[in-house]
Amino acid sequence: MSSSTLRLAVVIASVREGRFGPVVARWFADQARLHGGFEVDVIDLAEATLPTELPAVPLMAAPDPARPAGMVELTRRLGLADAVVIVTPDINRSYPASVKTAIDWHYAEWDRKVVGFVGYGGGSGGLYAIGHLREVLNELNAHTVRDYVSFPRYFELFDEEGKPHEPAGPEAAAVAMLDQLRWWAAAVAQARAGVM
Repeated sequence: MSSSTLRLAVVIASVREGRFGPVVARWFADQARLHGGFEVDVIDLAEATLPTELPAVPLMAAPDPARPAGMVELTRRLGLADAVVIVTPDINRSYPASVKTAIDWHYAEWDRKVVGFVGYGGGSGGLYAIGHLREVLNELNAHTVRDYVSFPRYFELFDEEGKPHEPAGPEAAAVAMLDQLRWWAAAVAQARAGVM
């Protein structure tokens, strides 16, 4: 990869036993690699230490807490990403606690990052989770792109090999979102480099 290649982190939000997130994340990561606009890194939150109790943060300071050893790799990989896609189910009409904990432990890693979403769930296809995550990430100065990928009733949509039975719609949605992510991530990367 060239030094100008944008890095995309695909984050598996759910850590539940029996979760479907890794199947959806594998499919989306394949789409992102086919798109060709990013170097893709799949991050599974089930592999990180995510304590729910946060350390105290001094007033008027950007939080950068000392993190447990099991979170250091997550922090590094989020920090390297130019764009992030969160693969999330709906849990009780919102997102999983695991992704909120990962967000809350990080500040600079979300600041001026571009974020997209792949949702899955019952009837909503993850849209409740996506809506709530947009609000949270906006507070951290992240930019969420308009387009998303959604799998309502996901358990009926994928075959035994983890591929959609009818791929055309999801693939088109993935390309549209990846195009937006690429445009915004490139613009933000230029701004950070002082080019703009």
